[in-house]
Amino acid sequence: MKQITQIRKLSILIFIIPLMGINLCLIISQNSEFLDGTIFVVDQIGRSGFSIPYFDGGLSISRASRTYPQYLIFKPSMIITAIMLYYYWNNNNNLVNSLNSTNINHKFKTYGILSALFLVIHSLLLGIKFDIQIYKLFRRIVLLAFIIFEIIAQGILVYYLFKLKTKIKNLINGNILKLKLLLVGILAVVAIFSLPLLITKGNTHFKHALEWNYFVGVILFYLLSNLFWKKIKIS
Repeated sequence: MKQITQIRKLSILIFIIPLMGINLCLIISQNSEFLDGTIFVVDQIGRSGFSIPYFDGGLSISRASRTYPQYLIFKPSMIITAIMLYYYWNNNNNLVNSLNSTNINHKFKTYGILSALFLVIHSLLLGIKFDIQIYKLFRRIVLLAFIIFEIIAQGILVYYLFKLKTKIKNLINGNILKLKLLLVGILAVVAIFSLPLLITKGNTHFKHALEWNYFVGVILFYLLSNLFWKKIKIS
């Protein structure tokens, strides 16, 4: 099935591109002096001392990537990721339809494409300065919408795959399917229990650390998607 081959290729790219993007922005932020004297001089806001934000929450993804020249990396990488997300969810929809002999738009496709749309909006808004409260609130809502729709889409897709696992047992790794279910469950539980802390002031370092790790958790789903489907040999 060509959909499986396409899903495997898209999955690994959706994992690698944003992971490299945010971490390259982090490296630039922490080593800004290497770009001094060039056309890529790092904005003062985007400079930071050494930290491992995954553990200490020393800075946010936003601070590491919203200023020049980091946004030259962050924005394209997220937009490219969003485009690939569209094709990923579309291909999964086509695959499920072919396995069920149906021709419908499943809910995971709708939520997945919405998550991709909000990722694009978030990327475009990042770094634009409007000192008005409604704009800041809108930006937070956009980011939250991306996360919510992404987790819902992942959860629904895993549900469908469990329903189809008898039909596709020769094409998949069953243990990876269980890991995908566990990952989505952890992401959902963490989101619910972290919400009270996220909407209150303070806990800045915790919020930053959670942001980095949660983002990696979300895209880890796609690495598992690549491993989930067995490589199809074309004879």
